[in-house]
Amino acid sequence: MRDDIERLGIRPGDAVMVHAAMSRVGRLLNGPDALIGALLDAVGGAGGPGGTILAYTDWDARYDELLDRDGRVPRAWRPHVPPFDPLASRAARDNGILAEFVRTYPGSRRSGNPGASVAAVGARTAWFTADHPLDYGYGEGSPLAKLVAARGKVLMVGAPLDTMTLLHHAEHLARLPGKRVRRQEVPFATPAGTVWRMVEEFETADPVVPGLKEDYFGTVVEEFLAAGRGARGLVGDAPAALVDAAAITDFAVGWLERRVG
Repeated sequence: MRDDIERLGIRPGDAVMVHAAMSRVGRLLNGPDALIGALLDAVGGAGGPGGTILAYTDWDARYDELLDRDGRVPRAWRPHVPPFDPLASRAARDNGILAEFVRTYPGSRRSGNPGASVAAVGARTAWFTADHPLDYGYGEGSPLAKLVAARGKVLMVGAPLDTMTLLHHAEHLARLPGKRVRRQEVPFATPAGTVWRMVEEFETADPVVPGLKEDYFGTVVEEFLAAGRGARGLVGDAPAALVDAAAITDFAVGWLERRVG
């Protein structure tokens, strides 16, 4: 798998956000940790500073149905909603098993915005996960913005192309009228107990503006790859794609602004 990853274009020192459907990779000794190990081997280098592996975690909160029209949780339910703890809260299971394996990998850290949280392992783990804004957590100062600034890459290993989380950063940056905004209460674990805070974010569960297809991220990535601006191959048995984070973000911003800007 390390050889497959290197053939796609990952190099020592790279920062790589990975999305994976592990069931498509094939049978592995040591399961998802084998893919993490292959990635760390590929970005580690010989004697160099080493790279960093990132995964989008979100968190497995599952209390959305309790929210009222103002995004608040009824008082009677509050004691039953587990607070977000970046050290303990599970990655959202909808993101696949790899995100939780990255979150719990030795030496990993996870950023502090619950819904936009990212786990990282490697040389720049602390920098990528520090100071994650609680409001608009896919925008400036986020791990996604840092991935772009670091000239990082995004690797899709068997994962649907419309699950590329980085494109939420493009939605944040794009100048679009009528962006949907979501506000909801989030419980945070603190030494003093649970603290509830209203968090504001551009909508990510649905397209950020009306009129876009639910899976339009996939169209953006396919058009980017069709223009020869990325690489395709296999990682194990899984079809894979590798793109430059800054390039695809710029491409997606332009794509959005031409259509609905």
